[in-house]
Amino acid sequence: MEPGSDANRRIIIEGITPRVDGGRFPAKASLGERVRVEADCFADGHDALGAVLLHRRDREPDWIETRMVALPNDRWRGEFEPVALGPHCFTVEAWIDHFGSWSRDFAKRAEAGQEVGLDLLQGALLVEAAAARAGRLDATALRTAARKLRATGPRSRASAVRTALAPELKALVDRHPDRSTAVRHPVELRVDVDPALARFSAWYEMFPRSTAGEGRHGTFKTTEERLPYITGMGFNVLYLPPIHPIGRSQRKGRNNATDAEPGDVGSPWAIGSADGGHKAVNPELGTLADFQSLVRAARAAGVEVALDIAFQCSPDHPYVREHPEWFRHRPDGTIQYAENPPKKYQDTYPFDFETGDWKALWEELLSVFIYWAEQGVRVFRVDNPHTKPFAFWEWAIPELKRQYPEAILLAEAFTRPKVMYRLAKVGFTQSYTYFAWRNQKVELREYFTELTAHPVRDFFRPNLWPNTPDILTDYLQHGGRPAFLARLVLAATLGASYGIYGPAFEHGESLAVAPGKEEYYNSEKYQLRDWRLTRPDSLRDFVSRINAIRRDNPALHTDRGLRFVEVENDQLIAFSKVSEDGDNLLLVVVNLDPYHTQSGLVDVPIHSWGIPPEQQYQVHDLIADARFSWRNWKNYVELNPFVQPAHIFKVQHHIRDETDFDQWS
Repeated sequence: MEPGSDANRRIIIEGITPRVDGGRFPAKASLGERVRVEADCFADGHDALGAVLLHRRDREPDWIETRMVALPNDRWRGEFEPVALGPHCFTVEAWIDHFGSWSRDFAKRAEAGQEVGLDLLQGALLVEAAAARAGRLDATALRTAARKLRATGPRSRASAVRTALAPELKALVDRHPDRSTAVRHPVELRVDVDPALARFSAWYEMFPRSTAGEGRHGTFKTTEERLPYITGMGFNVLYLPPIHPIGRSQRKGRNNATDAEPGDVGSPWAIGSADGGHKAVNPELGTLADFQSLVRAARAAGVEVALDIAFQCSPDHPYVREHPEWFRHRPDGTIQYAENPPKKYQDTYPFDFETGDWKALWEELLSVFIYWAEQGVRVFRVDNPHTKPFAFWEWAIPELKRQYPEAILLAEAFTRPKVMYRLAKVGFTQSYTYFAWRNQKVELREYFTELTAHPVRDFFRPNLWPNTPDILTDYLQHGGRPAFLARLVLAATLGASYGIYGPAFEHGESLAVAPGKEEYYNSEKYQLRDWRLTRPDSLRDFVSRINAIRRDNPALHTDRGLRFVEVENDQLIAFSKVSEDGDNLLLVVVNLDPYHTQSGLVDVPIHSWGIPPEQQYQVHDLIADARFSWRNWKNYVELNPFVQPAHIFKVQHHIRDETDFDQWS
């Protein structure tokens, strides 16, 4: 390499986080959440460094600077809190801090009692140079300090040393650093900023057609009447399965019967009929105006309506007649229906994304999102996105967010991990997970350690569901009421976003269509259900209590700050969650055994909490509203699943300093 300015740059900047696939995709953030950026910044030799985090909204010309702080092992950290939705950019700049090097070495020489006269003169030069870079007020203070450093005589020398060692002088010079040696990382990294609801949400899935009772078909109006029930439990997202006209050809009957009987209502996912397609509402639910009324009423009550987007068609969908080229045809000329062998979905046709008319297909599907956004919908649950091209989502989601930056999309993709992660990278705001099938302690610990650590946490927001209309796990089928309670607590505390399919969940619905199957018997996907909301055995009050705990404790508003702790029983799982400001700390203990009382000693990490071993501290069980005084790090817990299968303890504590949060996240 030839000598020159590039060759003489001494700073190395690498290992920046968050950085998704080398900057190929944006990281995720949300309003009300600090974006924490870290980087390795170092140089040859022993000089001190200074560093700043540069950040700005996309397409804005000017950078905003935030000083970074040094961590051990040449690691640096800076933070910023976005105040606007949409894409943001950030990078890191570092320089040789000559005054910092002088200040560090001067302190060592002064402590050793060495002669420091020349060092004081060198410091004075550096301070005078800073004064030349400063504004009038700081320049005056810096020149005064420089004169003190140049003073001679025994008493003046002692005053000069005190001035040199004063942290105020270092802080003053740091405000006006010499950045002539600065190096900026060449890649501008990106972070997409979503609404706070993207980070912290509680979803309630419900079929509108089952809200009337007594065998009657529910409507948007009867769904609107159900809002107090939903808000009373503390949910802030109401997710509706597809609300569109349902096809009649190949309509499925009760319990997925191939042949429908007269009066069978069919699957809402078999979209399209003579009444319209993806931009129409099922007339049995009401009118578009009725739907708009529901959206407005829900929002006024603090709830967002989430609409299911399922890109598939019944044989009766207008697309089938108007655009047969958008579907795959079998050798006999018929259109290929959906299959997931051995399952067959004769009532739905998937789109053929390899069609030669793919551009028109893409534009039409994007227009479905836009249409419902125009009706007031801002939250979408997308059915089976993994069966559509990644390139389509990478194009469509930014196009939607360009017009509606507050849009939130939940990916319903129970598929291979790399596929789920790719969908999150290309733009899905939240993602379903394997939580429903992680029941053992070791499974839960390994899985959530992966989800909450770099690099996954930078792009993947989990949304935890113990049940869905398609998923009734063996654990819920056989564990009884304790299983439902335990899974609710785990979903609501391990993740900042979770959901339940109700009223099946709060009613403890556990009967499968057949042994070894996860489908519900008398599944609501194929028939109306009459849910009696006032049942005395309903879990409604417990669900309300858990959601109130979530609302009141910021530690549960983020997926960061999760730490598993040891407990001497494999049937008990324990973990803590801490808020970013360190003021809210929870310890959760759950009995994973729905049949037996389990007990054990929890290794409480009091050292990380800054609690001395000899000091008593209080834990408040937020579920039972009981308080206990604990001491030291081992404490006994006992959980009877038929009484209370979990503790959510609020710990009276003070985390020692702001760097401690990172070890939790």
